[in-house]
Amino acid sequence: MFSFEGFIDLPLIWYALIGTAIFLYVLLDGFDLGLGILFPFAPSEKCQDRMMGSIAPFWDGNETWLVMGGGGLFAAFPLAYAILMPAFYIPVILMLLGLILRGVSFEFRFKAHDRSKKRWGYVFHLGSLVATLTQGMMLGAFVQGISVTGRTFSGGPFDWLNAFSVMTGVALVAGYALLGAAWLIMKTEDVTQQWARKCTGYLFWHVALFMGLVSLCMPIMDTRIRELWFNPLNFIYLSIMPVSCMVMFWMLWKDLRNKNEYRPFFLIQGIFLMNYIGIGVSTWPWLVPYRVTFRHAAAAPESQSLLLIGAVIMLPVVLAYTGYCYWIFRGKSSHETSY
Repeated sequence: MFSFEGFIDLPLIWYALIGTAIFLYVLLDGFDLGLGILFPFAPSEKCQDRMMGSIAPFWDGNETWLVMGGGGLFAAFPLAYAILMPAFYIPVILMLLGLILRGVSFEFRFKAHDRSKKRWGYVFHLGSLVATLTQGMMLGAFVQGISVTGRTFSGGPFDWLNAFSVMTGVALVAGYALLGAAWLIMKTEDVTQQWARKCTGYLFWHVALFMGLVSLCMPIMDTRIRELWFNPLNFIYLSIMPVSCMVMFWMLWKDLRNKNEYRPFFLIQGIFLMNYIGIGVSTWPWLVPYRVTFRHAAAAPESQSLLLIGAVIMLPVVLAYTGYCYWIFRGKSSHETSY
């Protein structure tokens, strides 16, 4: 069977592809999950209709990247998948249940009336909250490390549940809610936009506080991360990320005061990007921190080569479709309930 092993670094390419897919999921599904977290606090039902209308063309397409990230991990790094899944069975199941609840309530709310419409709104909020909280808790448990003996997970079913993972879960809820509020500033107007501005101002400080706490805790908990970030040789290069974050926070604060409609959303995405790169640097080159590297977890070169052909064909199609949708449905959302 053919293999590209002699021409390109297959494990590195797949590591980058899966990392990119997960980051795109965080950015794209993050704002509509955040909108679901904010949903019950909207000032009126018309505002809620407008919120739903703003994500209706995108929300299911955004989840494509989660499937691509999970499926890519299973196919390209089966050893890492076999270790990580047993470690996160419970939060993964809860996350999927949350996403299912969210999807069902989204569709049913468009057909419901009066009290049942309100109930589906609460279900939409609950599904968004559970999905986000479990994603954040898995991230916190992941960076703390996974118990591995030989080539299998050797920890307990609740190893993912601890004070740090709860903090990262709550931090992600605040982060997605901030992203959702910035999306509403960009896509709505009048009362809904004014309410979203208030939410953004409130969430801004919570996200800044949580990012500071997580950045402080990670080097304290793990000597490898502390030595990496505070090594004099690395410090200058790595400090670009926290400094960029602080600059973008300052620009975001100025934009919120000046009532800028579009730039806050992209600044928050930039802050997410810097934090994502920071986590990637801290856990490099581990795919199962701090037990299995991405090279040790890689599938056979022939398998990765065959998968790469499929990715080269499908990725441009998915990217083009996603870009087309966002271009076609650009502009402000209305409060019409049609879907």
